[in-house]
Amino acid sequence: MTRQLMVLAMLALCLQTSAQGGLKAFVGKVGAFIDTMSISGVDRHYIDAPKKPWQLIVKGNVNQSILSMRTAGSIMGIDYDARPYLKTEPSKYVGLWAGYRGYGLGYTVNVGGDKGSYLTFGATGGAYGINVRIHSFKNSNPEFDLSSDIIPEDAKDEWGKVQLIDPIKVRTIIADGYYMFNSKHFSYAAAYDQSVLQKRSAGSLMVGAMYYYGHINYATPSNGDLIYMMKGLGRVKLWQGSVGLGYAYNWVPVRGLLVSAMAMPMLTFVNKLKAYGYATNVDDLMTNPIFMDKDISDEEWDEWFYSNLTIASTGNKMFNSGMAVNFDARLSLTYNFGQFFVNAYGQFNNMRYQHDSSHGYLNDWFVNTSVGIRL
Repeated sequence: MTRQLMVLAMLALCLQTSAQGGLKAFVGKVGAFIDTMSISGVDRHYIDAPKKPWQLIVKGNVNQSILSMRTAGSIMGIDYDARPYLKTEPSKYVGLWAGYRGYGLGYTVNVGGDKGSYLTFGATGGAYGINVRIHSFKNSNPEFDLSSDIIPEDAKDEWGKVQLIDPIKVRTIIADGYYMFNSKHFSYAAAYDQSVLQKRSAGSLMVGAMYYYGHINYATPSNGDLIYMMKGLGRVKLWQGSVGLGYAYNWVPVRGLLVSAMAMPMLTFVNKLKAYGYATNVDDLMTNPIFMDKDISDEEWDEWFYSNLTIASTGNKMFNSGMAVNFDARLSLTYNFGQFFVNAYGQFNNMRYQHDSSHGYLNDWFVNTSVGIRL
């Protein structure tokens, strides 16, 4: 963030002289300042700036979210174990980015997968890295593993094919930041935005912080039967805040190739869950003669059941899960050849919740790839 503020200060200073020297002089002053700042305080035997400062990059992203829920209960004296499992298709995004020494603009579009929205923001320097990822998606076809004595063994596959009238909505926000103590020899930017070059292998002790937010919502009248099976749980919000101490290493086995790995145990000191409860009229519907009427068609039964299904909020409750130990890891591979470079890096996150006999987890992973040219 200090780096961005310094650039803004330089821009403001240059605006005062741009009228005298013209636009070309103004751009030259800003470029010279960024060039100097990118290698300021570093050992040039380990870190250097590319001779060509402009970057044009084609980016690709693949990400996936997996939501698993589980609850046990009893319906009309019959025990059951329900396990809704929502696994999105891997979402695919492609985009174009252009900038100067890591500062620039880009645009990304969805080309396949869950057709949700995926936004990323990032700032990377030699000593720090900040990233924010926002992913929202819907799914109406969760896998549903329902175990009960009432379901014949040969009918379980059919029961597992669920088509929800209203989809389950999921939204996640992941924000993380790191600070490297050995920025003189180690560059975070060399591994994650290629604005500088790591010439020799080096590592650094680091501190980091992470914020994780998840929102799972299926609380609509049409999902009253699902809410009933989940023992009244229809909506969940989760928060986690973590800090950690770890180590990162940039390995340069041959000229142009960089393998970067980061490992950080993290202490989660904020671990909250807000559960939203709902009452349904499923018990009342099950005592209605129409519920067990075998003379009506499946279409007529569905129309009757879902048109009469209702839910009502019973309030919400906040739970504190206490401190926990998590683990954050990233891996990046970069190859520079001439004025071109390719890069790939990935990250995985896991978040768990528990409410009475209901519990579950939300997994989120992504892989970013890029091919660029320096001009």
